[in-house]
Amino acid sequence: MVNLLRKLFIKDYKNLENEKVRTKHGTLASLVGIISNFLLFLAKLIIGFIANSVAIIGDSFNNLSDMASSSINLFGFKISAKPADKKHPYGHARFEYIAGLIISVIIIVFGIQILTDSIDSIINNEKTDIKIITLVILAMAIIVKLWQGYFYRKVGKLINSVSLLASSQDSLNDVLSTSTIFIGSVVIYFVPNMPFSLDGVLGIFISIFVLISGIKMIKETSDPLIGINPSHEFIQNIVSDILSYPLVLGVHDIRCHMYGPNKSFMTIHVEVPAKEDIMAAHDQIDNIERDILAKYGVDLTIHMDPIENDNQKVISLKKEVNELLQIEGLTIHDFRIVEGPTHTNVVFDVVVPHDYKKSNEEILDMLNKHFAGRNYYFIITFDGDYLD
Repeated sequence: MVNLLRKLFIKDYKNLENEKVRTKHGTLASLVGIISNFLLFLAKLIIGFIANSVAIIGDSFNNLSDMASSSINLFGFKISAKPADKKHPYGHARFEYIAGLIISVIIIVFGIQILTDSIDSIINNEKTDIKIITLVILAMAIIVKLWQGYFYRKVGKLINSVSLLASSQDSLNDVLSTSTIFIGSVVIYFVPNMPFSLDGVLGIFISIFVLISGIKMIKETSDPLIGINPSHEFIQNIVSDILSYPLVLGVHDIRCHMYGPNKSFMTIHVEVPAKEDIMAAHDQIDNIERDILAKYGVDLTIHMDPIENDNQKVISLKKEVNELLQIEGLTIHDFRIVEGPTHTNVVFDVVVPHDYKKSNEEILDMLNKHFAGRNYYFIITFDGDYLD
């Protein structure tokens, strides 16, 4: 079924390296999610009102939240293709997070309403009229969600989409909640005159599920607006590609700004041999930037750092400093020395993790004590760690 849909709606569907083909896969998955979740929402809402079941009505809004998530995914794939303009030079992709934030708040409001209705149902011991058609639709909903989870997972793996893999897991979680309601509804069908409102109890369970989904969506949509790190794997793949070029000795000072799921701007310092011809080096750097843009869609800017990779004194001193600071969990880069008649300036950068306890002054004092009497003067730039 998955491959059939791909063949029907995606031209050249096997060419997954092509960004347009990848986008079409994401669009197809989002549309499948929107349509299937809307139909589930509508069907459950109708039978929920007919059966006077707050649990089923609550579960319908859970499907509405899934439909909203699929809509956001679709919007993200579409809006990312919209070109930047004068007022929005970095594009429009972050708008999807704003839309998601609004939808999240609406879902939480519905969750609170379902919770209060469920409590009222328990207090008033309201009766629920479960019919065979109710059980049939709930059973069909479980099957649809199982297929939906499989579909998301298959497409997510094909295009390496974190959001679709997350949607797959969410669909399987929905199977659990709907199965709980189905079992409860079967019990109510065979034991209609229960001494308490089982439907109200199930409604509380579903309302909590909906509230958790809404809160989770708020976090997922607000974090990118505040600013978060890209995935470790994403950065490592780019770094590995850059290091594969013969010119490159090392990289550091990576900064990545995410302007949407498919829009990133990155700066990185690349270490090159100091004796390399500047025009030849610049030509290779241009090639790297173009290659990364073509492969990852990342607008990359590279700063070249010349490194004396054949100066034994520099190599030996750098190794000694590096071994000392590695004990503290610190890393260094841009290491160089400037020798004078009375002392030697040792210039380098230190990357300090956010959870590091010692002050910059304590790090400097540690170095001065270790190299006491050797006429070294340390000039250090302390960098924050912008990656995990």
